[in-house]
Amino acid sequence: MTLWNRFRFCLQAILGRSRMESEMDAELHFHVEAYAEDLIRSGVPCEEAMRRARLEFGGAEQVKEECREARGVVLLESLMQDIRYALRMMRRSPGFTAVAVLSLALGIGANTAIFSLINTLMLRRLPVRDPGQLVELLHRYPGEPHLNGFSRQACQLMRDRNHVFSGLIAAVYLPLQVRGEGLEAQTVQGGYVDETYFDVLGLQPAIGRLLGPEDNHVGDASPVAVVSWSFWKRSFHLDPGILGKQIIVEDVPVTVVGVASRKFSGLQSEASQDVWLSLAMEPTILRSDSVRTSMWLVGRLKTGVSMEQARAEMTVLWEQSNASNNNPFVHKMKFEMEPAGAGLSRLREEFAKPLLALMAVVGVLLLIACTNIASMLLARGAAREHEMAVRVSLGASRFRLVRQVLTESLLLSAAGSLLGIWLAYFGTAALVRIILSARRVGPPLEFQVRIDAQVLLFTAAVALLTGLLFGLAPALRTWRSAPAPALRQARAGGETKFGRLFGKALVVAQVALSVVLLSAAGLFLHHLSYLEHLDVGVQRDHVLLMTLDSSHSGYEGEQLSRVYQELLSRLETIPGVRSASFSSVTPVSGAGASRAATVEGYQAKPDEFRYIMENWIAPKYFETLGTPLLAGRDFSLEDRGHPRVAIINQTMARYYFGRASPIGRHVTFDGDDRPYEIVGVVGDTKYYEIREQTQRTIYFNMFQENGSRSQLVLRTIIDPAAVAPEAQRAVLDLLKAISIKRVTTMSDQIDATIVPERLMALLSGWFGALGSLLAAIGLYGLLAYTVARRINEIGIRMALGASRGDVRRMVLGDALGMVSAGLVMGAPVAFWGKSFVASLIEDLPVKSVVPMVFGAVAMLAVGLLAAYVPARRAARVDPMVALRYE
Repeated sequence: MTLWNRFRFCLQAILGRSRMESEMDAELHFHVEAYAEDLIRSGVPCEEAMRRARLEFGGAEQVKEECREARGVVLLESLMQDIRYALRMMRRSPGFTAVAVLSLALGIGANTAIFSLINTLMLRRLPVRDPGQLVELLHRYPGEPHLNGFSRQACQLMRDRNHVFSGLIAAVYLPLQVRGEGLEAQTVQGGYVDETYFDVLGLQPAIGRLLGPEDNHVGDASPVAVVSWSFWKRSFHLDPGILGKQIIVEDVPVTVVGVASRKFSGLQSEASQDVWLSLAMEPTILRSDSVRTSMWLVGRLKTGVSMEQARAEMTVLWEQSNASNNNPFVHKMKFEMEPAGAGLSRLREEFAKPLLALMAVVGVLLLIACTNIASMLLARGAAREHEMAVRVSLGASRFRLVRQVLTESLLLSAAGSLLGIWLAYFGTAALVRIILSARRVGPPLEFQVRIDAQVLLFTAAVALLTGLLFGLAPALRTWRSAPAPALRQARAGGETKFGRLFGKALVVAQVALSVVLLSAAGLFLHHLSYLEHLDVGVQRDHVLLMTLDSSHSGYEGEQLSRVYQELLSRLETIPGVRSASFSSVTPVSGAGASRAATVEGYQAKPDEFRYIMENWIAPKYFETLGTPLLAGRDFSLEDRGHPRVAIINQTMARYYFGRASPIGRHVTFDGDDRPYEIVGVVGDTKYYEIREQTQRTIYFNMFQENGSRSQLVLRTIIDPAAVAPEAQRAVLDLLKAISIKRVTTMSDQIDATIVPERLMALLSGWFGALGSLLAAIGLYGLLAYTVARRINEIGIRMALGASRGDVRRMVLGDALGMVSAGLVMGAPVAFWGKSFVASLIEDLPVKSVVPMVFGAVAMLAVGLLAAYVPARRAARVDPMVALRYE
């Protein structure tokens, strides 16, 4: 064997260019035998000749081992070649790449944005020890949201007698006024926690110490506090000197003894807590013996105790704590328990189910995008059949071609996912603003959504699955292709029957999925329209609402009534204001008080619910809101000094008096012997929730008995926003010590109660429109491609007498057939989808066929519109040119 042949053989082995490992073995064996024969001819014994030959070619064996080790490097090099080739293909077709990447970005971005919200509300774990063992104790009145609020007596009983919790913590959350040396006055989220709070959660301080049993001294003159790491950084710039420093909380000096760990900001998911005080210090901070009796309870399950076991035992203890309570309202409430590993959330119950429904919607949208790109790749693959056939003829394996196609698909998916993450970043910010615009009672929320590692992993998984999903069809087509027929069809411009049918099937699938999206959009839009036009008992237009805070004004009783009367007179002189009044609560505000009452002439049943909602109002309140006065009279300033009077709503009048007149009858409340005389009946108004059944409501004259009042109501003849600045100046000029907490309109307040429905209608409408657009692009692309491939056939048809109208109808007929097939396939899925969404969201009009008809008609119109341009192009084909096209 010559030196050159030996070098060539070793070089081929090192570079991985040998055909097969078996061929390498055969060639090595051949050269060993040839060298041994040469030695034998020269007189060397046979055994010695074979030994020398093996020693001579031992280096080749080592080279073969090195070749095996270099396989990974060779595979990586070939993969890089596939990536470079895919990038060249993407750069060579910028229009195709842009459409594919944008379609994927919209689908993946929508999924990422919705999943980010779901992750924040339901999946993200609290940074505490074993968060999966935490449970939240709740109770619920039938038909109303969950409540986490227990009396101190109930808390003590549950803590002492339970056998299922290793710890039970109690807390009261509320905003606190904080100031101090070098610290500007500000309102922060804080609250009071019991002595076991930090120990049960398993937390360690960043510096200092946390609250413990040594701080549980009622009435301690030197209260202490723990602050959050973010508050420490924001207000004290991480100065360790904060330990032992005093801050003023609600005008009471408090000593900071520790800073909580950096990751922990409280148990509430949507409100970062900055200051923790001992629950025993509440009377000292409030400077009153009247403390809040309702506390949030969170327990840690003992090892081996299930949620069902804990719920059963705590239900018994809950019932024991209420055994001596004579309030039938309390006895109708049911004890419940939910996992608290993701934190305590006021938004979870309100938005969890709508977000799950939206997740299903964006999943369908992503499927439409995948089928759209798959059809585009199939069309491009048909144009590249000649290229693939040539590569197979030159020795490329089918596996290598399939890998090339999948590499191109995954690169498109990766580019779409990167753009989708960027879109999701802005999309989640917009969604959070919409969510926070909802009306809620309590402290403001600080809902922050971060695209963290968990969200990025979700996006990466979606991108990978998406790339494989829409790249699978072109890859299978490449695997099935045969070189010789492909070369013949490339010359003839033909296409296989399977390719045509599969392309049409993808378009039909897009249409079916688009029908599902459009039907869902019609369902949510129909529900939103119903809620927007629901009668709440007031004329919502041209009503301005202002919330006043007189707690630190120094005005009380009679003095406050006089200045409020003067304020109403001054407000009615402002240009554009028709009338003004006061109330303690306003319609659809989520607030209200109630008391048990006895009504003259009505005998209540033993277990009857006797509570009546009550509201203190000023004269002209009903006139200002546009609530009709059905019988009797309104309140007046002359009622002062006379027997107490009241006005009831129509529901209360019907409940207690039927068709009889309630005027002159009396209502007496438990614990109050002085009755109220009914002097009027007004129309029904919803106060707590727009979806609620109208409750029995009684109104009192706030100027007759100095009742509570904080809501200023103005009826305007112009835009309320134009009147608001002048009204605020009038309040501040006359009542300098009274602060204005909130300014809004009745329309905005009502709209804020249907934010989940508006969010679903808005997003489903956008996603439905986007899905139909993608389906239209897919239909248009297929028809345009088909027309281009059938130019010769169209020319022959027209040469044989077919008119332009016949050709146009032929193309439109193909489009109508695919759209009709999609409608037939999508209708059952849409019906099933309505039932699925109805199981998540109550009060949806699932029996209505309007959403289905809307989806079908909209998709039919979109399909025909997409088919118009290819049909028009086909009808304008010149027969002579078409016949020469071959």
